[in-house]
Amino acid sequence: MSWHSRIANVFRGERLSREIDEELQSHIEEAVVQGRDPAEARRAFGSVLRQSENSRDIHLIPRLDSLRADVIFGWRQLRKHKVTSAAAILSLGLGIGASTAAFRLIDAVLLRPLPIAHAERLYGVFRQAIDPSGKVRRANDWAYPCFARMRDAVKDRAELIAVSYTARTDLTYGAKNEIEQAYVQYVSGRMFSAFGLQPAAGRLLTATDDAKPRAHPVAVLSYDYWTRRFARDPKAVGRTFTLAGDLYEIVGVVAPPFTGTEPGTVTDIFIPTMMHPAVEHDDWTWMRTLAIVKPGAPQGPLRSILTTTAHAFEEERLMRTEAQLFKGMSKADIEKAIAQTVVLVPAAAGDSDLQENYRTALEALAALVAMVLLIACANVANLLTAQAAARARELALRVSIGAGRARLVQLLLVESAMIAVISAAVGAAFAWWAAPFVAGRINPPDHPARLLLPADWRVTGFGLALTLAVTLLFGLAPALRASGVHPASALKGGADPHARRRSMHALIAVQTAFCFLVLFLAGLFVASFHRLANRPTGFSAARLLNVEAIAERDEPAAIWDQVAAQLRTVPGVESVAPAGWPLLAGNSWNGFVSIEGAPPSPVLAYFLAVSPGWIDAMKIPWVEGRDLRAAEAPPGAIVNQAFVRQFLPVEPPLGTWFAKGDNRYTVVGVVGDAPYRDLREQSLPVVYVPFTSAARGTFVVRTAAANPLALASILRHEVPRARPEFRVTAIQTQQEIDDAHTVRERLLALLAAFFAGVALLLAGIGLYGVLNYSVVERWREIGIRMAIGSPGSRIAGLVTRDAFAMMLAGGAAGIALGLAAARYIEPLLYHVHSGDPFMLALPALVMVAAAAGAAVPAVVHAVRIDPAAVLRAD
Repeated sequence: MSWHSRIANVFRGERLSREIDEELQSHIEEAVVQGRDPAEARRAFGSVLRQSENSRDIHLIPRLDSLRADVIFGWRQLRKHKVTSAAAILSLGLGIGASTAAFRLIDAVLLRPLPIAHAERLYGVFRQAIDPSGKVRRANDWAYPCFARMRDAVKDRAELIAVSYTARTDLTYGAKNEIEQAYVQYVSGRMFSAFGLQPAAGRLLTATDDAKPRAHPVAVLSYDYWTRRFARDPKAVGRTFTLAGDLYEIVGVVAPPFTGTEPGTVTDIFIPTMMHPAVEHDDWTWMRTLAIVKPGAPQGPLRSILTTTAHAFEEERLMRTEAQLFKGMSKADIEKAIAQTVVLVPAAAGDSDLQENYRTALEALAALVAMVLLIACANVANLLTAQAAARARELALRVSIGAGRARLVQLLLVESAMIAVISAAVGAAFAWWAAPFVAGRINPPDHPARLLLPADWRVTGFGLALTLAVTLLFGLAPALRASGVHPASALKGGADPHARRRSMHALIAVQTAFCFLVLFLAGLFVASFHRLANRPTGFSAARLLNVEAIAERDEPAAIWDQVAAQLRTVPGVESVAPAGWPLLAGNSWNGFVSIEGAPPSPVLAYFLAVSPGWIDAMKIPWVEGRDLRAAEAPPGAIVNQAFVRQFLPVEPPLGTWFAKGDNRYTVVGVVGDAPYRDLREQSLPVVYVPFTSAARGTFVVRTAAANPLALASILRHEVPRARPEFRVTAIQTQQEIDDAHTVRERLLALLAAFFAGVALLLAGIGLYGVLNYSVVERWREIGIRMAIGSPGSRIAGLVTRDAFAMMLAGGAAGIALGLAAARYIEPLLYHVHSGDPFMLALPALVMVAAAAGAAVPAVVHAVRIDPAAVLRAD
């Protein structure tokens, strides 16, 4: 009989049985027809039941049939114990779903290779240096002339590709007043061919398009943008748009699924690097460098060549452009200031700020969900152990009629697998919703992360592997223990429960340890977010609006002041002051300063160009001195207190002059400290210098209304009305900028608090299950003790003593694990110390309260046992 027929017969058992019975009966009837006595014919035929079973084994696959029977019986068991099954499925479903959601996020950000050829040979070219604080810093931002040198130096070992940071940029397809925004990335013309990409329409960029500065204003669209903006219209190829004053022609569309080199950002438009305004500037680091290492090329010599080339370029640039700055510095100090080492970092999954900012956070999230899953597995293992104890007589009967241990293990594992499969289905639904929900909160609203989260073979494979692992994790130990039942002892009701209780108590210790760890980490994340969100900034963000504007060319400060004067006439505006960029916007301008002709300090000072009135508009408190003045010679400068502490600890600040390169400034005022580029940083030494001229800047507007965005549309129209060559690129409240610095901490605090609650609930349910099982198992003992006068307090201690002792042991292990884990997550914390007694005491108190709540029902059950009923039962 074919395998196909034998498999099909497994699922039509009743019909097969009828056919076999009819066939056997036909054989007996045939013997009777041939003249044999019916009784003799039946005796000669043998046992009909045995012949039927043997025939069934021939017509189907016995193991598959037993598995089918176990599934049916397991389903009946799940329906019979609805509460236990629901608790197991929900707890495991949440654990599996959270783990799958975490994997989808980690895969999308850190693991999923870019859809390009030879992604395994793609590396990010980083420069590594030691900052003044002694910490190792890595950065992948380069000036294009340095990139060009490195590309030529290693062309026989690797293909170097320049890619800018993807930025949301203003552009127009029609009239100038129809401005829209798209994510634009400047890329090497060789990128598309090196990545093995194909066009979906038109053609892609080539090396010829990227040969000369500003010679080829062409662009390629991503398939995603082509779909959203043009509905895949073939006529989009050949259309033109204006960006930063240049007219670009769309020459093609790149085929999906490639959307750029930055996970978390979908690039809309690709433009040749030679069209970037800073392509010839050696002091503007605006692009990343990627390297496709050629097969067989060793990385050691490659890194050495890149390091030598980059170091020589940086030394020439700094000594040429800032010779005065280094005058008086020792050779060792100069070497230290420009020292850098080039390292190659695997970039098969791309290279983005999202990866750098959220790598540790996602790893911490994965650890949290893994611990929740382990707690759920321990919880379900305890529930199944208690349930197996209640089925001891059933299992003993199965052994008595010939079932082997392997058969019992299969029966119990099938039930566990059914729980795991149903839980996986619940978890899949949770993960389908949770992963996009979390991804939508990774970045601020003005720049949300766009992650590719397909439910493909990677996610499906992870889910299947996780379901199998979970089945073995929570089901194997109870199955092995239950399958080792001794029929005689179990049927007499005399099975010793102590070994089973010990294993359940051990699982309680494991649950407690992991639950304490989750609570402890959650407390650290919540406290870190609270302290960062409430950090004093030194300025008032309330009612403050930042209107970012761009001009067609560099415009002097007087022109910017004309626009500011126009904005001051808008009703509801209290003050307006131009500046280079908003505080905490992430921009940075720094350099070494020389105080009154002394040798330059090796510590960097940070600069921001502001106009008179900016300090008052920001409400930064004055310490001493006055504001800046227009056209002041020599130009004045306002410094913060951190600058005074670092560079002027002895000398009176006012009137002191300092130089940055060829520029000389006189200190005319001192103000309080305010965070410069990152809310997490300590106060940097900052100099506020006069705003002289710029093509891009920000109007800081303080409004009278509580909601400054109410004036956004009016201000957007007033800027070009004052000067037609100006246009607004973005409007943000200062509070939005401040809040953007706490997105990661807010996300971690929210998720950690959620999983801490889940872990606590699961641990409480697990403890209740063990205590309740203990009361049921020791029913006779408790009744006898009460009959001879044991008080309720002693009964309560009898019920809870062992479990609470294991909880104490688990709590101690949790403290050790928490202190060890805190070292790893330290970069994610802000002014929170893991050794703080309060941070350790809080989860302990929460655990005690939860344990007490879980113990009350079991203790009440125990003390309400009727001794008379127990004695009558004996």
